[in-house]
Amino acid sequence: MKRGKLLLENILIYGFGGVIVKVIPFIMLPIITRIMPSSSYMGINDMFTVVVSFGTILATMGMYDSLFRLYFEYEDENYRKEMCSTAFTVVLVLSIVLSIIITIFRNVFSKIFWGSSEYSYLCILLAINIFMAAINTITIAPTRMQNNRKIYLLSNTLTPLISYSMAIFVLLKGHYVTALPIATVVSVSVIGILFWVVNHSWFSIRKFKFDFLKKLLKIGLPLVPTFLIYSIFSSCDRFMITNMIGLEANGVYAVGSKMGQLSQLIYTAFTGGWQFFAFSTMKDDDQVELTSKIMEYLGAVSCIASIGMMAISQFLFSFLFEEEYFEGYIVSPYLFAAPLLLMLYVIISNQFLVVKKTWIGLIILVSSVSCNIIMNYFLIPVIGIEGAAIGTAFSYFLILFLGCTVAQKIGLISLSKRFLLSTILLGIYGGLWRTGLHESTVKGIAVAIVFCGMYVLLYWKEIGTLKDKLLKKDR
Repeated sequence: MKRGKLLLENILIYGFGGVIVKVIPFIMLPIITRIMPSSSYMGINDMFTVVVSFGTILATMGMYDSLFRLYFEYEDENYRKEMCSTAFTVVLVLSIVLSIIITIFRNVFSKIFWGSSEYSYLCILLAINIFMAAINTITIAPTRMQNNRKIYLLSNTLTPLISYSMAIFVLLKGHYVTALPIATVVSVSVIGILFWVVNHSWFSIRKFKFDFLKKLLKIGLPLVPTFLIYSIFSSCDRFMITNMIGLEANGVYAVGSKMGQLSQLIYTAFTGGWQFFAFSTMKDDDQVELTSKIMEYLGAVSCIASIGMMAISQFLFSFLFEEEYFEGYIVSPYLFAAPLLLMLYVIISNQFLVVKKTWIGLIILVSSVSCNIIMNYFLIPVIGIEGAAIGTAFSYFLILFLGCTVAQKIGLISLSKRFLLSTILLGIYGGLWRTGLHESTVKGIAVAIVFCGMYVLLYWKEIGTLKDKLLKKDR
């Protein structure tokens, strides 16, 4: 199979399932914000979602990724069931312990997460959600590892549909604080039951093996710091906004973030198919050249997409949301660019993994997340939610910059001058947009078209080649 076709098929099959999960919340967002009487409720829910994500990482301890790796070690079905059972037992114990701790110290956690103990009852829902999300991570594994695409796509469609249908029902009853958390708990529970029915034969506590536990932890534990750092990237700005300027501001930031994360659709689709492609081609003689080209082309697409988001951000917010959330338009372009920068870094980090030098990536991530926290601390009190967005975008840029610098120096990537020029063009448009273009959508779009024309000229040869291939195929 041709390598281009291999990459595309994996992105379409596994990336599409992840995209569905992102699309439905985006469609429902304007409806949810219009039902809620205050942006503070969005801030409460956003923090709930962030903590669930963080807690799930702690409860799973890298078991899913290590299980995925060790599952294919042997063809023996009994071995695979024992491995699945061992991972399940570990996650079951950890999720129970974590849920109990959150429940007992709910007043303390409520003050940390929402700035007040009055929301301590949300910690009960939080504990249930983390428990179910962690268990689901393992019970879904056999479906994914057996490449059962239909069930995979079905679950990714059902999860947001159930969640938002329940959320609207509860919101219309006037329960604005608990609506989205309850909906999330119901959704994750339904999906959990579905996958337990389908995959329960793969799990039995009696098949727990200490030898397998050692193997799982050997692979899984080193991954946890990386997962936690990624989680801190997406959560520290929320924590700091809530504690520095309030839940209302975090609600506006949350909406701006969700709109900005339209780029998550691109990121999710790409990462869904990239890993298999990357490892299947890692021994090719031209692996560095191939990877570099993919990264450069994706970089150009990311720059064009980011320019487009800047140009239409104000229009989108004025059209979709009420005035209370309008300020969110200013943070969306920053947060739109962040997942795209991360997508490019995924390519770099995979190169480190190929040569078994993942410690380089960990150092880069630690440096960047430290920068993020420091920038948030100084910028949020001065320029509010835009300060948090700037800190996030710059930190992701720093990840990519450091990754490219190190990878290029040790011969894992080879980037052309066009890649640098693409980045410079994005920076120039960003400066023009923030200093005046953001006030006029028409002017922003007009200038954006000019800049996009420059990208077309930069990659005219590749565009021509692609056009010839498509025309040849049509004939």
